[in-house]
Amino acid sequence: MTDYPHLLKPLDLGFTTLRNRVLMGSMHTGLEDGNQHDRLAAYFRERARGEVGLIVTGGYAPNRAGWVKPFAGKLTTRGEATKHRSVTDAVHAEGGKIALQILHAGRYAYHPLAVAPSRIRSPITPFTPRELSTAGVEKQIQAFVNCARRAREAGYDGVEIMGSEGYFINEFLVTHTNQRSDEWGGDYSQRMRLPVEIVSRTREAVGDDFIIIYRLSMIDLIPDGSTWDETVILAKAIEDAGATIINTGIGWHEARVPTIATSVPRSAFTWVTRKMKEEVSIPLVTSNRINLPVVAEDILARGDADMVSMARPLLADPEFVRKARKGRADEINVCIACNQACLDHTFSNKMSSCLVNPRACHETELNYMRSSARRRFAVVGAGPAGLSAALVLAERGHLVDLYDAASEIGGQLNMAKVIPGKEEFHEMLRYYKRQVELHDVDLRLGRQVNADDLKDKNYAGVIVATGVVPRDPRIEGQDHPKVLSYIDVLRNKATVGKRVAIIGAGGIGFDVAEYLVHDEGESSTLDLDEWLAEWGVVDPEDARGGLSRERPEPKPPAREVTLLQRKKGKIGKNLGKTTGWIHRATLKMKGVSMIGNVNYERIDDEGLLITYGEKRENPTWLDVDNVVLCAGQVPLCDLRQPLEAAGVPVHVIGGADVAAELDAKRAINQGSRLAAKL
Repeated sequence: MTDYPHLLKPLDLGFTTLRNRVLMGSMHTGLEDGNQHDRLAAYFRERARGEVGLIVTGGYAPNRAGWVKPFAGKLTTRGEATKHRSVTDAVHAEGGKIALQILHAGRYAYHPLAVAPSRIRSPITPFTPRELSTAGVEKQIQAFVNCARRAREAGYDGVEIMGSEGYFINEFLVTHTNQRSDEWGGDYSQRMRLPVEIVSRTREAVGDDFIIIYRLSMIDLIPDGSTWDETVILAKAIEDAGATIINTGIGWHEARVPTIATSVPRSAFTWVTRKMKEEVSIPLVTSNRINLPVVAEDILARGDADMVSMARPLLADPEFVRKARKGRADEINVCIACNQACLDHTFSNKMSSCLVNPRACHETELNYMRSSARRRFAVVGAGPAGLSAALVLAERGHLVDLYDAASEIGGQLNMAKVIPGKEEFHEMLRYYKRQVELHDVDLRLGRQVNADDLKDKNYAGVIVATGVVPRDPRIEGQDHPKVLSYIDVLRNKATVGKRVAIIGAGGIGFDVAEYLVHDEGESSTLDLDEWLAEWGVVDPEDARGGLSRERPEPKPPAREVTLLQRKKGKIGKNLGKTTGWIHRATLKMKGVSMIGNVNYERIDDEGLLITYGEKRENPTWLDVDNVVLCAGQVPLCDLRQPLEAAGVPVHVIGGADVAAELDAKRAINQGSRLAAKL
């Protein structure tokens, strides 16, 4: 018996059977580039051991023109195929199956060799692609077929042909990017020839006993995208051409609708896959914001799809499926859809990882090996840094006393969880609470400890993770009753008036603004219909690409908010690379005024007096009921010096080490890596 009978049911594909309905979706990690096959093998081995039904690799180009960036991963030669054997062998040794994704970047390529159906530059790359000749199109098709052959030589169980997200194949389908007049352009029957030919010729080349997944853009979310009728016609043609499975793609990369960020409701787009279920007979995979077994089970139980694709959740916890099968779902380290260590890293040309699991993509060099000697450590501070250090130490067999002055664990995560759109932080805290129980960490809450409390307890070391305190902005009148700190607002639930100025436009300032434009208790992760309406997403049967022709009408804000920063330039410039635009767009929809290059002169009964620029010009009074200070933090590290003076080994991590915008990613990584070495 299981709580997830649909999720764990095998899927018979005729010539092979998948052990359950979980597909590990493709992710660019950086491990695909260069000769990192041993690291890639270790990464996928853990996911296969965790019982994923079918793994799909990050994208590999079928030729140099298809590279996502210079020297990105490609599979074109026998020698390259041989190197992949370590990856496929590792997965098969754990009873798993794996498919290689063939991804041709098209006009999204970040290099001057880019090619596309038409010479139209994308809004997300600086390179204008070369328009392919008719013969050039044929060469690209053959490159896909050759790549699939090489994948079979390399031991892969199949390939996924990437036909969505606005990449090369997708670009042929819509007039927005295909303005050709030959047999590869014109009406839809000709624009869709490319994907059909690729699938058909690939099937002929690899035989009948090889999985071919086609990643189909079910909803483009761009102006002049595909109609629903066109999408259905293509899906049926892809099935007839020999695809084994159709996977769901949601939105082009240039779309201005969030699709995988934490503010997107869970399973927000499975309704689109359900529409296609009525049109094709091969298995369909649905995708996006599926991060818990119960969510996946509900999707499959109501018939939205035959499989669920989970990519980042398997970065967060490689044992996701096994834990679900064994009745240990409460032990799953849940993806919070923050993008901070995965997509943000990818688009910054860094190796990907995971905020909640820093071992992801680092399996060969970050391991929590059992210690040969069991020692006792003190960890002071039960925020993300302290919790991570304490749990890794305990996992390695050490004894851990975890102190915190607060009445609950989590530190500043407890403020993050109340921000509308960041409710997934509740899952992060739930996971930590369960892990503290499982690892027998001696949790001592409500304990404000000093050096004298610790120095005579024979600890092998004290880890100081006491976090941060707000920075003093030194503004005249900042002790006025109308002035609040972000802690007053988010933790202490202070009453806030209808007109508010926020000093500081970093991550905390944006979070406070998001909190204040919503009514108390209201979430921006609205019910699905409200969320779709706020972003202008409609049924693709009603509008091309699934975008409303009418301007979205968001719910009016709960308060009039002005967000201020001292620096010149773009407000929120240092927010997450892939999510910053979402935060800015959300606040803009709520009418938040964002002003930079200001000086804070004085706060009094009239409100906040600001001036502009180095010359402090144009003095302006902001008539506000409250001023909220979000002007940064400084480390809280009072324990270090007296402990060192007493000869106690001290390690300082997290905000106590470097105060930087509630950086949970750095805190968790730092705490985990320290504990792995002690």
